[in-house]
Amino acid sequence: LPQLGPHLPPRLTQQPWHLLYCTGRDGFSLRSLYRCGGQPGSPTLLLIRDTEAQAFGAFSASTIHRSNGFYGTGETFLFSFSPELKVFRWTGRNNFFLKGDVDLLMIGGGSGRFGLWLDGDLNHGGSHPCETFDNETLSSQEEFCVQDLEVWGLA
Repeated sequence: LPQLGPHLPPRLTQQPWHLLYCTGRDGFSLRSLYRCGGQPGSPTLLLIRDTEAQAFGAFSASTIHRSNGFYGTGETFLFSFSPELKVFRWTGRNNFFLKGDVDLLMIGGGSGRFGLWLDGDLNHGGSHPCETFDNETLSSQEEFCVQDLEVWGLA
């Protein structure tokens, strides 16, 4: 988390972060993640470690929640540690920040490709270059298996 500090919106850099959800404690379920997601409108960090030991994730200025359409702001970004931190910011080309279906979480999009997606069991996900963030594939493969997942929120 400390490495991400300089990339967060300035108003958040001195705030204490708390672990809201982790698969080791709370199980593998997107529904549980939505339930534990924190206060609406509160910023969220999603951290994923896959079975290839790659670490990556997303920052959202709002809580990760179920939604009918896309939500979020231009402060949203994707990141990966492989091995150094890379941050992929909003390009301004579209507003496909986050969308939370019952059994699919999507972050970033355009032309049918998602910057980061997770299934309802939080076991599988994928990452593709997308117009929202002009990101690289965050994982070593375009589809990955989740080893651990954490959601951090502000106190």
